[in-house]
Amino acid sequence: ARAIGTLAEAKLFIDDTPGISVLEMRAKARRLAVEQKRLDLIVVDYLQLMGGGRAESRQQEVSQISRELKALAKELDVPVIALSQLSRAPEARNPPKPMMSDLRESGSIEQDADVVAFIYREDYYKPSDENAGMAELLISKQRNGPTGTIKLAFLKEFTRFENYYGG
Repeated sequence: ARAIGTLAEAKLFIDDTPGISVLEMRAKARRLAVEQKRLDLIVVDYLQLMGGGRAESRQQEVSQISRELKALAKELDVPVIALSQLSRAPEARNPPKPMMSDLRESGSIEQDADVVAFIYREDYYKPSDENAGMAELLISKQRNGPTGTIKLAFLKEFTRFENYYGG
């Protein structure tokens, strides 16, 4: 109930413009920052759906988008969380845990990011009672802090992650 009250009072602005460019997003974010006095967070879901400028390849275009999102974060002094697709490479590994080289269409995502984190659920790949409800947050890069793995509980019925208190 408390979360619903907090969410109801939050000033959320959702822009689902298909193929929006970073230039368009920057203009909208600047305008919102002036109107609202500040922005607390920008979330991009997901980076590969954004349109870029003229580039020789999609990889270069995604690299440009990544660099521009980093510049946007610095300009507006606001954290930008950019979700990214992964390649299919993890499916060929055992265990299929994602790693930075799996970020799709660009090596610059890992270079530009201050933090790179992945969520891994073994039961997604191998359903069993033993690993049901378990997840790992894999911190693969953290510019100003440690990397490592954080165990989480996954509540499938709510699509929610919580602290893990098991053994």
